[in-house]
Order: sequence, then structure tokens, then C-alpha cells
Amino acid sequence: MVSSDRLLAFAAMSFLLIVIPGPSVLFVIGRALAQGRRAALTTVVGNTLGAYVLVVAVAFGVGAVVERSVLVFTVLKLVGAAYLVYLGVKAVRQRRSLHAAFTGDGPAHSGLRTLAEGFAVGVANPKTIVFFAAVLPQFVDRAQGHVAVQMLILGLVFNIIAVASDSVWGLVAATTRTWFARSPQRLSLIGGVGGLTMIGLGVTVAATGRKE
Repeated sequence: MVSSDRLLAFAAMSFLLIVIPGPSVLFVIGRALAQGRRAALTTVVGNTLGAYVLVVAVAFGVGAVVERSVLVFTVLKLVGAAYLVYLGVKAVRQRRSLHAAFTGDGPAHSGLRTLAEGFAVGVANPKTIVFFAAVLPQFVDRAQGHVAVQMLILGLVFNIIAVASDSVWGLVAATTRTWFARSPQRLSLIGGVGGLTMIGLGVTVAATGRKE
């Protein structure tokens, strides 16, 4: 249904967008450093599910509303930014408890909660919203029909690439976490840095994007 030429071209463009770290990648890295490999991979799954919700929205026309309405786009962007800042502040405040969590002496982190947080970041990612709303439709061959199905297939290709790329980022970050785990002070430092990174990311998301 989707020609191989269009599929390959879309995959290439998706890869170029994905390999450049954005809100989702930075969030995965922060989770990997703070909570480890399992939390990082769970976050990747959540991000992917959130991104695919955007694909479905675009396929069935909602994406056009987001793209055309500055108000809707801005509200969605600011909600995502505020959530990132909230998580960052929380990480900074709880940075001294990371060592206990790492050794199993602290409260366990809910996998479902980690998944939900990743989903929230994925569905509110301005870079992905713009890409799906403005770029994805250009690769659809409307003469072939089944436009929504074509978009869903292309979105699936994007998400497969994203899962592979984001997982690599998360696993690499989780590996470096081992060195920090040898010292409570190091873990506290990385928790603070990770929290500040998320705060900075939230501010960046709020400040970027369309202003017209």
C-alpha cells in the first residue's frame, strides 16, 4: 500500500529526526541515570506509545487541528513543559534517596507509573507533534487510497526506529550509572543534575516552537 520509495524516504527522514536528542531522548537518559536500565526501557515503551497516539490522531484528522491552531499547540506544549519541570523539581528534592533506591532499601518505583510518565512526555513532545502533523502526510500516496492506514504504517516505521535509538541511549546511560552507584555522593550529584536537566528541558520546550 505504501511504496518502497516513500517508505525508505520517510524512514531516512525519521532517522535524522530521531538521532538528534530531543525531549524524549533526554528524558530517557535522565531516567536511566536516576533509576537504571529497567526504568529507562520502560520509559522508552511509554514514549513510543505516546508518540503512536499522535500518529493515530494525525491519521484520523486531529493532527490537522493541532497544526492549524496556535492555541491548541501552545496549550499542549506548555502542559508538557510544566510536567517536565515538575518531574525535575521532584528529582532534585529526592536526589539523596537515590542510593537507597539503588540498593533496594528504598521504596520501589512502580513500572506502571514510569510507563505513564514516559507516555506523557511522548504524547506532549512538540518536535514529534510538528513532524507528524506537517511531514508525515507528505509521504502518503492519496491516489492509492486508505490514507489513514498508510499513515499508521509510516508511523509504525517511525516508532520502530525510535525504540531502537532511544533504547541504545538509555542502555548507555544506565551503564555509566554503575560508576555513580559506588558512592552516595555521586548518586546524589547525578540525581540533582538529572533533575536540573529535566527542568531546563521543560523551560526549553516551553520557549521553542511556533509563536505566530
